[in-house]
Amino acid sequence: TELNPPDNESLSETSTQQQRTPDRFKETLQCPPLGLESLRVKDGQLRASSFKRRGLGPHRGRLNIQSGIEDGDIYDGAWCAQYRDKNQWLEVDARRLTRFTGVILQGRSSIWSWDLVHTYKVQFSNDSLVWTPCMNGTQEAIFEGNQYTETPVLALFNTSTVARYIRINPQTWYQNGTEGDICLRAEVLGCALPDPNNIYAWQTEPTESRDKLDFRHHNYKEMRKLMKSVNEECPDITRIYSIGKSYMGLKLYVMEISDNPGKHELGEPEFRYVAGMHGNEVLGRELLLNLMQYMCQEYKRGDQRIVRLIKETRIHLLPSMNPDGYEMAYKKGSELAGWALGRYSYEGIDMNHNFADLNSVMWNAIELETDRSKLINHYFPIPEQYTSEDAFVASETRAVINWMQNIPFVLSANLHGGELVVTYPFDMTRDWAPREHTPTADESFFRWLATAYASTNQVTLPPTDRRPCHNKDFLRHNNIINGADWHNVPGSMNDFSYLHTNCFEVTVELSCDKFPHASELPIEWENNRESLLVYMEQVHRGIKGVVRDKDTEAGIADAIIKVDDIDHHIRSVADGDYWRLAEGYFPSSRTCQVMYDHYPTICDFRLTKMPKQRLKDILAKGGKLPKDLQLRLRQLRLRKLRVTTKAINQRRAAAAKRAKRV
Repeated sequence: TELNPPDNESLSETSTQQQRTPDRFKETLQCPPLGLESLRVKDGQLRASSFKRRGLGPHRGRLNIQSGIEDGDIYDGAWCAQYRDKNQWLEVDARRLTRFTGVILQGRSSIWSWDLVHTYKVQFSNDSLVWTPCMNGTQEAIFEGNQYTETPVLALFNTSTVARYIRINPQTWYQNGTEGDICLRAEVLGCALPDPNNIYAWQTEPTESRDKLDFRHHNYKEMRKLMKSVNEECPDITRIYSIGKSYMGLKLYVMEISDNPGKHELGEPEFRYVAGMHGNEVLGRELLLNLMQYMCQEYKRGDQRIVRLIKETRIHLLPSMNPDGYEMAYKKGSELAGWALGRYSYEGIDMNHNFADLNSVMWNAIELETDRSKLINHYFPIPEQYTSEDAFVASETRAVINWMQNIPFVLSANLHGGELVVTYPFDMTRDWAPREHTPTADESFFRWLATAYASTNQVTLPPTDRRPCHNKDFLRHNNIINGADWHNVPGSMNDFSYLHTNCFEVTVELSCDKFPHASELPIEWENNRESLLVYMEQVHRGIKGVVRDKDTEAGIADAIIKVDDIDHHIRSVADGDYWRLAEGYFPSSRTCQVMYDHYPTICDFRLTKMPKQRLKDILAKGGKLPKDLQLRLRQLRLRKLRVTTKAINQRRAAAAKRAKRV
C-alpha cells in the first residue's frame, strides 16, 4: 500500500512515526478491513463448521451486526456454532491472494444471551483444504478475544501471511454453566495483492474517486483547518460561522455556500445539511467536508449545475453536531469504536430524542378540540418546561433550535449511519406503539423527497444483490420508509422541524458501517455525490413567492400560506417571501399549478389592508380619509351593528322562553 502524504511536513511526520512503529503495526495501519462490516464481503464468502440455526449462520458473523427485537428470527446478531468444542471455525474467502495482518473480534449482540469467545487460533489456506496455523515463534499462536460482548478487540499477527482463506478457530468461550455457546462477530484486516488474472478493469471493484478531495477522517482541529482552507480558496461564495458550543466547549461550525454569503436574499431558499448528531456515525461528517470542497472546486471550474445551485440557493453545512462524541470515537478508530461509543453527547444525551415533543402537543389538541377550524397545524410553540434551564436538553440541541429559529430553512436532511435507508416524518407513533405508519399531511411530498435521495444513491440502485445491513430489509420499501414505521422516535429533529418551523426534513442512513475505514471514503463519496446534489435541488420545487402589501409593495411577514387539501400551513418570513396571510389584510387565494420542472411555480400575492388597519395608518400620518374608505368603514360598522343586535335579540328571546316556563 502506498502512502500519499498531503505535503512535506506530513511526509516527515509519517516517516518519523514509521521509524518508531513496529513492522506489524505499520502493516495493520496500511491494510484495511476486508469488509465484513461494510458488506463488501458477500454472504457467499463466509462459511462455518456448523451453526445453530439460519439466523445464527456464518453470514451473521460480521463486526457490529445487530440482532432483531426478537431473538430467534433469521437476523440474530452473530454466528453461533451448533457444537461446543475446539473444532469449530468461521472461514472468510478473500477471493484473491491477500496479506492478512490481523483480526478484530466481538461477542454476540443479543437481548437474551451473553455469548463471547475468550481465546482463539487462526489458520490460513490457499485452497481451503490444506491449512497452516498462525504461529508465535515455534508455537501455534493463541489470541485474546472478548470479555464483553460489544467491545471490539484487535489482535495483530506477529508476521503477516499471504493466503486466500482465513479461519477463526475459538478455543475458550464464556460458559453459563453448560449452556455457553460459541458465538462471535468479526472483521479481518488484509491487503489484497495484485492479481494478474484480473486483466480487465471491470473485474475490479472501484476504490477511488475521480474528484481530488481530502479523503480521510478529520478530527476537530483538522475539520476546522479544512473548512478554513475551503473558505480561503472560495472567499466570494463561502462563509464560516458558529451556531454555539458543545458541552466541552467545541464550536459547532457551519459552512455557508452562497453567491451572497451572510445574507438572506428575497426569494432565495435556505437549505441545510446536518451531520454527526450521533458522534460515532461519521460518514456524513466526511461527506459534507467533501461536498464543500467539491462545490468550491466546481464553481471555480465553471460547472453550470453547481454555479446555478449556488446562485439560487443559500446552503448551510453543519458537519458535526456532536463534536464531543466524535472525538471519543475518533480516538478509538474506525473498527474499535464499536456500535455505541461516541453516539451520545458528553452528558449522555441522545440528541435524536432530545428535541421538544410537539407531536404529543398536536395530538392532544386534536383529541380535546371539537371544532377543527380552531386547531393550529404549524408553528407549534415549544413547551415552557422544555425551555427552562433545568430541562435535560443538550447545549448542542439548544444551539440547533436557535439556528432553526434564526434562519428560515425550507429543506433539510440530517445524515446518520448504521443502515441504508431514507426515513421521513413522522418519526413518532401516535399511541407510543413500537412501530406504526404515522404520516404527516405532506406524506406524498415527503416520499418524493426520500426517493429523490435513495433512487440516485449508487449503493441502492437496482439491480442489487445487497443483503440487509442488520435486521430490516428496506429493499422491498425501495429504501425509504416512514420513520415511525421503522421504530418510534419521540423528540426527533425531523418532527420538530416540520411542526415548529417551515422546514421539511428527512433522515438519511448512509451506510451499514457507522465508522467506515478511511480507505472506503472515496467510493462512499462516489455513491452519495449525486444524491447530495439532487436532494438539494428539490428545494426549488413546489410553489414560492412573495406576499406584499398592495399599496406599499412592502413584504408582509408571518403571512399564512394554505394549500387546499393539505392540513399543514407555512409562513412568510421577514421580507415577505413565503409564508402566511397576516392579520389586518383581506385574504387572497390563487390557483397555481405545480409542475415537475426544476424551477418552482412562482405564486406571488398582493394583499389589501382591511379598512381598520388602513385607517390606523392614515390617521397616524395625519392624513384625511378617502371617500371609498369612509364608505367601507360605514358598511363595516353597520355589519357589526347588525351582528351585535342579532345576538342581543337572541339572548332576549331565550330569556323570555325561560321566564314563560317558570
